[in-house]
Amino acid sequence: MMIDIVNLLPLAEAAGVGEATGAASIMWLAVALPLLSSGLLLVLGKAADAWGHWLGIAASAASFIIGLAATIQLLGMAPDHRVLESTVYTLVAAPGLTIDVGTRVDPLSVTFVLLVTFVGTLIHIYSVAYMAHDDSRRRFFAYLNFFVASMLLLVLGNSYLILFFGWEGVGLASYLLISFWNFNPEFAKAGKKAFVMNRVGDLGMLIAMMAMVAFVGSVNFTDVFAAVPDQQQWVLTFMGLFLLLAACGKSAQFPLQAWLGDAMAGPTPVSALIHAATMVTAGVYLMVRSGAIYAAAPAAALAVTIIGLITLVFGAIVGAAKDDMKKVLAASTMSQIGYMMLAAGLGPVGAAFAIFHLVTHGFFKANMFLGAGAVMHAMDDEVDMRGFGGLGKHMKITFYTFLCGYLAIIGFPFLSGFYSKDKIIEAAFTGVGAQPWIFGIVTVLVAGLTAFYMSRLVAMIFLGDPRWETSGPQAKHPHDPSPLMWVPMAVLALGSLVLGAILNYGGFLGWLEPAIGVAEEGEPVLPVPVISILTLIVIAIGVFVAWKMYVAKPVPKAAPVGSWITRAARQDLYQDLVNDYGVVQPVMTLARGTAATDQHVVDGVGEGIGALLPWLGKVVGTLQNGQVRSYMSYMVVGVLIALIAVATSVL
Repeated sequence: MMIDIVNLLPLAEAAGVGEATGAASIMWLAVALPLLSSGLLLVLGKAADAWGHWLGIAASAASFIIGLAATIQLLGMAPDHRVLESTVYTLVAAPGLTIDVGTRVDPLSVTFVLLVTFVGTLIHIYSVAYMAHDDSRRRFFAYLNFFVASMLLLVLGNSYLILFFGWEGVGLASYLLISFWNFNPEFAKAGKKAFVMNRVGDLGMLIAMMAMVAFVGSVNFTDVFAAVPDQQQWVLTFMGLFLLLAACGKSAQFPLQAWLGDAMAGPTPVSALIHAATMVTAGVYLMVRSGAIYAAAPAAALAVTIIGLITLVFGAIVGAAKDDMKKVLAASTMSQIGYMMLAAGLGPVGAAFAIFHLVTHGFFKANMFLGAGAVMHAMDDEVDMRGFGGLGKHMKITFYTFLCGYLAIIGFPFLSGFYSKDKIIEAAFTGVGAQPWIFGIVTVLVAGLTAFYMSRLVAMIFLGDPRWETSGPQAKHPHDPSPLMWVPMAVLALGSLVLGAILNYGGFLGWLEPAIGVAEEGEPVLPVPVISILTLIVIAIGVFVAWKMYVAKPVPKAAPVGSWITRAARQDLYQDLVNDYGVVQPVMTLARGTAATDQHVVDGVGEGIGALLPWLGKVVGTLQNGQVRSYMSYMVVGVLIALIAVATSVL
């Protein structure tokens, strides 16, 4: 049961928008509480070192409770009344433009609220033990709380402008957390790289909002979506493309994906919260929230699917070659979000599949990142998988919880990824324009590649013989972490196993309809059972190849030279080189040229005028000497010149 992407009628503008009451009317508290906690932890300083982390956990948990209450309230309402707005205050009141600071509580926003706060609270708990020996743990929790507040503002705002405030907040939080250990120059550089590349995407958001003000006279979601039928298609395409640019920056999609691998410089809980489960999915949220625009702008929607397709291939190739386990997971995140972006361009049902996969991915990817953190915790912060091996015997809890996330992401039957990712693959076979085979086959092949590199990851870390020192002064003593770390891992592992089935059979796709719309059903070019069997066969091949290469054979401690594609993938397919020569160097050359022009031309003209004026002053000063005979001689000379001029004109 697939979608017909030709005639999509978003329900977002058709459904009535009601005034928020009950729990929905106090959703602003879900933003305010972690924001207040963050401020207190920063202002109180060392006085809060002993208990600040518990305040951070309490703030995140309180936001989850508020979000859960609002969700229960929506579930008790008729589906066509599940879009509620409330105004906190008026930010702009100008002729022709009014912007209110308010919340939009609907199935889409509360889904994100629950994901951010539930997974976020688990990661906060995990961080208590993970950061126990860090002198700046209180500051770390302040930044985590600030991130949670910003992400909630992003998804709860009732307009693109309020969304943008949260958008900038999560960008700042990401910068602060990636470069948290900024005494290391490389870590500081990684934070700066993420910050700059996200600012490129932010420009797209600003331009899109300018277009909304110019052509609609509002940036409120309700107003913009209601005005879509009256707009020219080129205007909607313009908005859609620049919104896509914003999403590419925040969600590490091609061509703004280069920052995500370096972002692994931050503490591992940051990778789990921001760069796996929440922040990098903000771009998907933007695409889905803007579904009314893309439904009326097929060229922009096609661009979304193409960007998603390129990125899911890009991330999978990079992930298959990396030896840094966190960078493998980062590349995997990039690829999985590519699946979501592809689906988001397929209309309301595809958007529902994207959010479905986003939620399940948030659980199993956060699960694996926390597992990677447990491995680092036991192996003296080592991340090179070639120095691991055999850890499954020594870290059984970590191994089994990680295994749940691994099986979910590869799409093992009846686990979370099987239900969510396979639906995106089926939607890809429904087609984009006249290209269903291309999009469908590529998504299936990447599913096999995902199975390969994730199996490689598990094998190199947990299986085989140990490749680490077992005796002597450099000996490692791997062990499972404390309950503060493994209990969150276990909860996320459980979600990795069962959440997909719960959402699939619990009517999750129908739950989202009031927020993202409905569509006529279509059929893929292949029967759904055939697609499922084909996908499982390709996945099995990927697992088998990884087993032959990394389990049946010893894993060398030194990375082999490899093929040209392997060498390129180890260098992130030369994305930094392309950015350097394509963007950084031309901009630096322009900057140097501008500086030289300023120094030699602008400054030269200014300095020349500055030198000329004193010289003129001196010349005039010699003429004004105060002697009468000199002035008389000037007059005589002037009269003679005048007489000569008159005589010349007469003759």
